[in-house]
Amino acid sequence: MNHKLPRWPLYLIALPAAVAVWSGWVGLGGMCGFGLIHPLPGIWDAATVNTAITLPIGVEAYGAYAMGAWLSPGVPESARKFAKWSAIGSLALGTLGQVAYHLLSAAHAARAPWPVVVLVSSLPVVVLGFGAALSHLLRGEIDEPESVPGVNPVSAPEPLSAPVPESAPVAVPVSAPLSAPRSARKSAPPVKPKSAVKRTAKAKQADPVDLYTAELASGEVPSLRRIRADMHVGQEKAKTIQVELSALLMDRVPVAA
Repeated sequence: MNHKLPRWPLYLIALPAAVAVWSGWVGLGGMCGFGLIHPLPGIWDAATVNTAITLPIGVEAYGAYAMGAWLSPGVPESARKFAKWSAIGSLALGTLGQVAYHLLSAAHAARAPWPVVVLVSSLPVVVLGFGAALSHLLRGEIDEPESVPGVNPVSAPEPLSAPVPESAPVAVPVSAPLSAPRSARKSAPPVKPKSAVKRTAKAKQADPVDLYTAELASGEVPSLRRIRADMHVGQEKAKTIQVELSALLMDRVPVAA
């Protein structure tokens, strides 16, 4: 069972810490060259800003922001890792800044050594880059488009196939039944129409003399190609028929009209 603790003790813890951190960063900034500037010269000459306040606001505010992203549920893993290590680094820098200020203050130093000046003067730029990077990582999954309930996603149109004319023949595959033997699955010879079968049978049964009566009467013998086409016989049979017809013509056998 979860027990919710009151938040008011956090304010008691944060108030003295904020005072100490603020005074330490502002004092260290003064030793490193931070001080009063006129941000609006010629517009508002009386306006002044102490640039030393940029250190506690930037470093400590980013540390709290990164720690909140690190410990919050539902944060993307990449953003959580970045927030974790940058929060630890920010807290470490804050600790080093406080230590450096109190050491210099205890030594009654008016100016910080140059390594401390270099480190402190680069902190505002570093904090700006880290804050922008963390904000971008946190918004990485928010900016992705989400599906809206009740709205169907738009799918890409399917490619249109070329129209098939109505007169185009359609090939219908015919497969042999699975139970049929292998011999039945072989392609059968083409079936001739009944009229063609009748003509072929009549041509085979007809007598060459009767078939070519007109040619023999005019003294001509049909060619082998015609005999093969009319009688539906092979080359040798056509030669035999042509020889017989030639013999009849040579003997001048009368042919009935």
